[in-house]
Amino acid sequence: MLKSAPIYAYVPVSDLDRARRFYEDTLGLGRGQPSGPGLIFRCAGGTGFFMYPTSGAGTNQASSAFWQVDDIRATVAWLKGRGVVFEEYDTPDMKTEGSIFNGGGAMAAWFRDTEGNILAVVQDLDE
Repeated sequence: MLKSAPIYAYVPVSDLDRARRFYEDTLGLGRGQPSGPGLIFRCAGGTGFFMYPTSGAGTNQASSAFWQVDDIRATVAWLKGRGVVFEEYDTPDMKTEGSIFNGGGAMAAWFRDTEGNILAVVQDLDE
């Protein structure tokens, strides 16, 4: 039953105006659509997410959401040009080079939004 139902992500924020500016302007997602206490952002393929204010924003220590991109190097360069700071990892299991991790059939790069949420861009290499 759930397999045939769309899934919709929620992004918690502590400062809706600050987060709105980051997602609309820095990430280039365009104007969020007001909905209840938050905003809806639409992305490709009928996907999107609801941004809502909560005191629990930024407490997740894992990735909250990711965008599937066709060219991760170009996407990372574009985002860096807009001021996005990427996480750099150097552990026995994962090392980024130029902010990008390559492994497991994909390349990925992680960054935090203004609220501390961990987001990522991912390019599948198995296609």
